[in-house]
Parts: sequence; C-alpha cells; structure tokens
Amino acid sequence: MPKRTLDDADLANGDVSLQDATPVSKKSKQESERSKEQKSAVPEAILTDGGDDAESKAARKEKKRLKKLKKAEADAKAAAEAGSEADVVDSGNTTKDESKSSDETKEPKAVRKAEKARLKAEEKAKKDSTNGSNDTRAETSPSPANGNSNNTHMNGSSSTTYNEDAKLSALPQANIDQFLAENFISITDPLSSSATLRPITNFDYLPITDAAQRAPFKNFKAPTPIQAAAWPFLLTGRDVIGVAETGSGKTMAFAVPCVRGILSLSENQRNKGARAVIVSPTRELAMQSHEQIMPLCNVSGLRAVCVYGGVPKDEQRKTLKTADIVVATPGRLNDLINEGCADLSKARYVVLDEADRMLDKGFEEEIRKIINTTPSIGKRQTLMFTATWPESVRTLASTFMKDPVKIAIGDNPTGDLRANTRIVQKVEVVDPRNKEYRLLQLLKQYQSGAQKDDRVLVFALYKKEATRVEGFIRSKGFRVAGIHGDLSQEQRTRSLDAFKKGNTPILVATDVAARGLDIPAVKLVINVSISESFSACSILSWGMRACLYSRNMARITWIVSCPAETLRKNRC
Repeated sequence: MPKRTLDDADLANGDVSLQDATPVSKKSKQESERSKEQKSAVPEAILTDGGDDAESKAARKEKKRLKKLKKAEADAKAAAEAGSEADVVDSGNTTKDESKSSDETKEPKAVRKAEKARLKAEEKAKKDSTNGSNDTRAETSPSPANGNSNNTHMNGSSSTTYNEDAKLSALPQANIDQFLAENFISITDPLSSSATLRPITNFDYLPITDAAQRAPFKNFKAPTPIQAAAWPFLLTGRDVIGVAETGSGKTMAFAVPCVRGILSLSENQRNKGARAVIVSPTRELAMQSHEQIMPLCNVSGLRAVCVYGGVPKDEQRKTLKTADIVVATPGRLNDLINEGCADLSKARYVVLDEADRMLDKGFEEEIRKIINTTPSIGKRQTLMFTATWPESVRTLASTFMKDPVKIAIGDNPTGDLRANTRIVQKVEVVDPRNKEYRLLQLLKQYQSGAQKDDRVLVFALYKKEATRVEGFIRSKGFRVAGIHGDLSQEQRTRSLDAFKKGNTPILVATDVAARGLDIPAVKLVINVSISESFSACSILSWGMRACLYSRNMARITWIVSCPAETLRKNRC
C-alpha cells in the first residue's frame, strides 16, 4: 500500500501541531472543545465591552461633573454660614483650581453655579437673621406691668412707650396736688400705694408730634379731669375703670389712647379689621361715641364703624372688613359675630361704655360672648367707663380686667349711688286719675314766657305709656317728640337730634335715653311712672341714671300714683 502525503490528506503544512496530530484521550478532547468555545466567544465579548466602555465613560464624566457642582455648593454654603467674605473668596479660588485640574473646559460654568449658590445662601441667611432679630425684640419688649416707672403701651405685636413730657415733669408737685384736690380726683392703683403718673393737665403734654392730630382739641382749653387723670395710665397699657358723670369727656378719655395705639402699628396692619371695640348699651349712645371719635380717625387715616340694630346689615358687614375701631351695641355685634362677619380676635383694646348697665342682667351674657371673642386677659387692654359704679357690679367686672386702676371724679370716690347735691329732687304722690293733669300743670309752669324753649325730659316706664303721654302733650299744643323701642331708628335719631338742637323742647322717653347721652341745658326731668315693686333706693338709682347726662340740670320731679303709706313703707 503506497504512503499518503500531507497534500493528499488536504492538510496545510503547519496547520496542525505535532500534539494535535497525535492521538488524544476522551478527556483531553472535551477540554479542547471547551477551549475553542471560549476562544470563539472572545470577539463577542470584545464587541460588548466596547459598547459598555463608551457608556461607562459618559457616566463617569457626568458623575464627575455632579461631584464638582456638589462640592462647589457645599463650599458656598460653608462660606455663607461663616459670614466671612474672605472664606467665600478662598472657597471660590479652591473650586476654580480643582475645576481647572479636573476639567479645563467646565471652569466658567462651575464658577457661575457656585457664585449663584453662594448669593442664594447669603440672601437666606440675611433674611433669617432679620426675622430672628424681630422676634428677639418682640420677646424682650417690656410689658406694662405696673404703670409706674414702666411706661410702655403694648398693642398686639407693636409697642409704644409713654414718656412724660418734660414740661409736665418740671411742674411743682404742689400744682399737681392742687389740681387733683380741686377736681376731686381719686386714683386707686392696686400695684402702687401712690399715683406716680402725673395727670396730663394740658394738651401740649400729650405725646403727639403731628400737628394735624392735635386739631380736634383746638376748641377746648384744657383736658377734663377724667381725661387728664386717665390718659397716662391708658398710654402705658393699664386696665382702667373711669367713674365720672356724663358730659365729663369720657369718650375722648378712651378714644385718644385708642387711636394712638393703633397708629403705633405698621401701615400694612391698619384698615384690615378691628383693632379696638367699644360697646355701648344703646344705639343713641353708640352713635354719639362714633360721632366724637370720627374727627380723630379722619386726621389719623383710620376707619371706624358704628354697628347697631334697626338698620340693614349689608353696609355694616362691608365696613367691618376695613374698620380699625368698632363702636357697637351688644345685640347687633353678637349677630354679626355669629354670622362670621365680625372678627375681634385682634381687638386688643376693649371698652365698655356705661359699664354698670352693660353688666346688668339684660346685657351680662351678651358682653361675655363679645369679650370671649377678643384676646385673653393680659393680651388685651380693658376699659370700663361709667357714671356710677355700684358695689353690685364691681366683683363681676373684675373678671374681665387685670389689676385695673380706678379713677373716680367727684366727691364720691366710692362710686355708690347717692343724690346729686346740685339737683333738687321732689316726689309728688297723686291720684292716678290726676297724674296727667299734674303733668300738664308742670309743663305750663316751666314752658311759659322766657322759659318756653327750656328743655324738659319726661320719662315713662313702658313704651306704650310713652306713646300715650307723647300724644297727650302734643294735643295740648306743646312741641314734643318721643324716643323708645317701638320707634324706628330713623325716628329715634330725628327726635333726639331735634331735642338736642332745641327745635323740640320736650322729649318723652323710656330708659333708652336714661344713660350716657350728653344733652346740654336740660332744666327739668319729670318721671311719670315707676315700677310697682319699688323702693326709695330704686327711685334714687333710676333718677340718678336719668339725670346724670346733664351738668346743668336744676330739678327732678317724681309724679308717683301710689298711696303715701306705700311710699313711706318702702323708703330706705
């Protein structure tokens, strides 16, 4: 058999090694096959790794960029917290150097972002420090604890300090003592044994620098005693009880500190809701107080609203949204509070005008509801002004106030009910059938000749009786008007205005007109009826309230249609 050459076997010279050409075992053959499979997979792996390598390069580049930006922001934040400009500059330089060493082309962008982050951090730090300083000032502001040496008036988030005028401080103490004695001014301060705040005896001593705000006082020579004594304590933020007869200037006594307290607030806090609330027992008194407060508001840029019943609510709802001062009667104000139209949560100045009647049975619950919607005791300033201050309401009033200063004007510092020595009071007991005849005799006596225009006020116990008496007087040819609860508000206002001006010299009224109205030159008050269950004390009490509104009143006459024995039996 001839031998085969390599060419005959179709094998290239060198394609097969000597080891390959030799016979192999089964195990070696399997290892060889696995080796070939691995070699064949190498090109695919190389292709795959090439794609992943491109991807990982982009990821590394993005990661590096984010790391660089994060480091720049961290440096800027550290510089802002340190508050040092030098640190900020060094941090910026470090960032720039690192940016250059890592990626030359990214330097401008990284620097701009770092600078932007630094500016934001500085602005935030500055804002936080400003808020912090404001909070610190609010927390460290002194509170008007005793009204002696601490003359600070707190009103919400704002505070103003009362500094006694240098001219007032320079007055000799003898002059101050003489003023207090001549005007029968009694000051009782539970936090001090002596009154260290001097009364403001001249308008020039008021802490008012704006000449326009002094304009409302130009028609007055000097403050009244209640104003002079109350202003210093009110300007220091103290709760005050003021007892003085009607017509003594109580409205301006609480209005001036009220306006000044609101003006101490920043402008963006004004004209945005009630900062003060003044509650009066009757519509007429509320309107009178509002009328006297308006000149102060007009020159100060403040707004006031008078809220009372008998008229539509729409205009009152609208005005309440921007009014700084709310003057109101209890019933209508509670109606608007329940409707959600009156918000007193920021009213830190609360005044109860004619406070003794406000705290009587008919108004006590209404007043409690109103006061409960205002800030709590210690966060508000509460004032009570009245013509009388009987013991029966003092304990109740103390629940609304904190260490109040009591200021009494007159020779009756206790405030108990007693007869006014300047007024002649006479009680006439007549037969019920002769009551109207006796009333007619008195009117002819005091409404004849030169006295025909003298003002005479006739009180009746009931609304129907007032209507009947008014008709009887008119039928006898007298000029007369009426005011009671059955009349519309327009009629009541018209009657009261005519009586004040003297166009109608006789006014028949229920006790609606018995409190707080300042009507000049009333010469005679006639009470034609009283309650069947009366005592001499009740006559005195009701008569005092009926006549206290006029300083020039000369006479009160009671026409009593009950047996004389009953009168003697029920006297005090």
